[in-house]
Amino acid sequence: MSQWNQVQQLETKFLEQIDQIYDDKFPMEVRHLLAQWIENQDWESAYNNEPMAAILLQNLLIKLDEHFDRVSQEKNLLLIHNLKRIRKLLQGKYQNNPMHIAVVVSNSLREERRVLASANMPLQGPLEKSLQNSLVTERQRNAEHKVSAIKNSAQMTDQDVKYLEDLQEEFDFRYKTMQSVEQNDKNNVVVKQEMLMLQEMLNTIDFRRKEILNKTAQVIKETEDLMNNTLIEELLDWKRRQQIACVGGPLHSGLDQLQNCFTLLAESLFQIRRQLEKLDEFFVKLTYEGDSIPLQRPHLLERVNFLLYSLFQSSLVVEKQPCMPTHPQRPLVLKTLIQFTVKLRLLIKLPELNYQIKVKAAIDKNASPISSRRFVLCGTHVKAMTMDESANGSLSVEFRHLQPKEMKSSAGNKGYEGPQMVTEELHSISFETQVCLYGLTIDLEASSLPVVMISNVSQLPNAWASIIWYNLSTNEPQNLAFFNNPPSITLSQLLEVLSWQFSSYVGRGLNADQLSMLAEKLTGQQVIYSSYQLYWSKFCKEHLPGKSFTFWVWLEAILELIKKHILPLWIDGCIMGFVSKEKERVLLKDKMPGTFLLRFSESNLGGITFTWVYKSESGEEIFHSVEPYNKGRLTALPFADILRDYKVIVADNVPENPLKYLYPDIPKDKAFGKHYSSQPNEVLRPTEGGVKGYVPSVFIPISKILRDSTDPPSPSDLLPMSPSVYAVLKEHLSPTIMETALSSPCSTD
Repeated sequence: MSQWNQVQQLETKFLEQIDQIYDDKFPMEVRHLLAQWIENQDWESAYNNEPMAAILLQNLLIKLDEHFDRVSQEKNLLLIHNLKRIRKLLQGKYQNNPMHIAVVVSNSLREERRVLASANMPLQGPLEKSLQNSLVTERQRNAEHKVSAIKNSAQMTDQDVKYLEDLQEEFDFRYKTMQSVEQNDKNNVVVKQEMLMLQEMLNTIDFRRKEILNKTAQVIKETEDLMNNTLIEELLDWKRRQQIACVGGPLHSGLDQLQNCFTLLAESLFQIRRQLEKLDEFFVKLTYEGDSIPLQRPHLLERVNFLLYSLFQSSLVVEKQPCMPTHPQRPLVLKTLIQFTVKLRLLIKLPELNYQIKVKAAIDKNASPISSRRFVLCGTHVKAMTMDESANGSLSVEFRHLQPKEMKSSAGNKGYEGPQMVTEELHSISFETQVCLYGLTIDLEASSLPVVMISNVSQLPNAWASIIWYNLSTNEPQNLAFFNNPPSITLSQLLEVLSWQFSSYVGRGLNADQLSMLAEKLTGQQVIYSSYQLYWSKFCKEHLPGKSFTFWVWLEAILELIKKHILPLWIDGCIMGFVSKEKERVLLKDKMPGTFLLRFSESNLGGITFTWVYKSESGEEIFHSVEPYNKGRLTALPFADILRDYKVIVADNVPENPLKYLYPDIPKDKAFGKHYSSQPNEVLRPTEGGVKGYVPSVFIPISKILRDSTDPPSPSDLLPMSPSVYAVLKEHLSPTIMETALSSPCSTD
């Protein structure tokens, strides 16, 4: 089943997450129409390969043209219109930068896999449970309701101000008319009645002024309470969810709702500010003893301005944290002289601000005093915020061409380079701008989460470990001295994040048994996850017992192995992977002979092996594990084909495949059949084909196992041999001679 078909079968709550992935950068209509073709293309390889990316873009446009021709014949007006718009959009956006669409599509497919993995993992860890608390949704609804109520109150007060303006204009007119009456006519009864009427009107004006000021004070108080008790808390929660999403956690949302609340509040406060300015005009035109405007208005205006300052200063957020397009699963790790992207949004969306706000990016502005390295940003580091770069018309800016460059030290020598770079040293990218609106000038500043700088891709795994530990351990947006004394974390939290690494990076998270094995490897014992405190050094600094590498280096090598060589098998759940040698024997002990399982090597970095069980003549269970396969071998031969064609020779027996059933009892071909690269070739004799007399050959992995040995075969026991060569040998040589030949020193070449 294609990935897109799986997506369409998800529950509503997961479909909502899928909906967040797609916008005008990569419309969902394209994903739907070209689902299978899109999934069959190698978008990741086109990250840094412009010719390849250009070909993919051109082929995508051709595919859209084919659909356009088809719907044109069917005269589907709506689909015709949408396809024309989408084609024009994609061509205009990516024609000059085809590599960008490779990044966008690849990221979209990866996020789909993350949602699918999340849907297939019913167990939630402590972090995800805290992030998905039902009270969060209730609090959001409560905030939106209160913001709407404040907006309505401000509008009603606006109507009161207009009524007061009409009343005061009428009073002004009648008062001036009275003043024009001759002195000797002022004792007239009609004039006296008019004077009484003016007094009544003045009383009403005074009452209305006090009423408006009281209502305004109430709205301002409600706004203060909402901002301090709910809205800022919501923003902090969103930032925490963003932190967790950066290290592979659930997709975070809620920024659009926050933008709606921030915008409505800003509009309401500006409306109140205009009302207070209007009251000042009323005061200039008419005042009297006990007038409430000069007594209350200055204080209210001061409070409104303060709230506007606070609201704006909280509204500039980093919507997408710094990330190299070549490593979308590793945000916040930046390589010197390599471009990265980062996106900011102003949560207050006002048309008057479009193109008026220029944001300046800087790095290490607030660098930690303990850091001995400094960087500068090269590229376009000043850009204007617009409503054009986002699908929902938010006011945002995306920096796409920034790259960090290390500054020379004060002594004139270069800073740290290559392996000397410390991947626990944190840096910060900051952004400054200024808003000038309706007489207010407000300075805004935002900072990214701490980033780790590297100068070589080989440093990326350890840098990523630092990012994981920071964002898992603290909700502080800035703590550049964090690794001076990194705090411990609970084992249950770390295991949850490790599962997310597999979910986000290779499309399938870890189950309880796999996590249990990792826990034992980290701690050396069986422990209670929720109470066991794990230290940074145990995770990333200290070598595993008896090994020359750390736990994280071992795990990262497995992730790379899965990603590049055995991804389909992992996604299908064929690989048990994390199981100890002791546990695998317990699992296989009572199974049918030929039952096998696949596990990752604990002694070889980035290695995978398989172990099978068979019974001796005496009925005893015997287990064999093949030497682990690493990326070198798996580059030459697909792992599924290795499992299909694998042979062993036991003493003078003919070679046979010992692998019959994938644990627990799945026939091998049923489990792996769809992953075979081709059907097994029939064995040809030397005279039956080939080019210029050569025998067609297919490499087959063969191991020789001594009858009385239960040890795993050595590297020299694994021999590539073509079926045709083996057929000729078998026909002309006796089994004893073949055994002798296979065990000779020359056979290892």
